[in-house]
Amino acid sequence: MPGGNPYPELLPTTPVKPVRIFMQAGHRDLNWNKPQHNWLANNLGVAAALAEAGYDFRFVQGDGNHSPNHGGVLLPDALRWIYRADRS
Repeated sequence: MPGGNPYPELLPTTPVKPVRIFMQAGHRDLNWNKPQHNWLANNLGVAAALAEAGYDFRFVQGDGNHSPNHGGVLLPDALRWIYRADRS
C-alpha cells in the first residue's frame, strides 16, 4: 500500500466500528524474512492493534507462503464465524 501500513497507528485512535474481521496469513508470507514490506509482520501488527482497540476479530496463521490454498480451506469456517449470531 502506498505510504506503508497505517492501520496499527490508526486503529487505537479511531472509534471502534461494528464489524467482524477475519485475517489469514502464512508464516512465509510475502517478504517474511525482510525488514521492509513484510506482510506477516504487518498482519501481526494489525492484529495487535485490533485487539488493543477491542475489535471482534480472528487471525489465523498457517504454514507456507502467500497462496489461495490456506484461505480456501479456511473459507467455510471463516464465513460461519463472521456471520454467527452471537459475538462470542
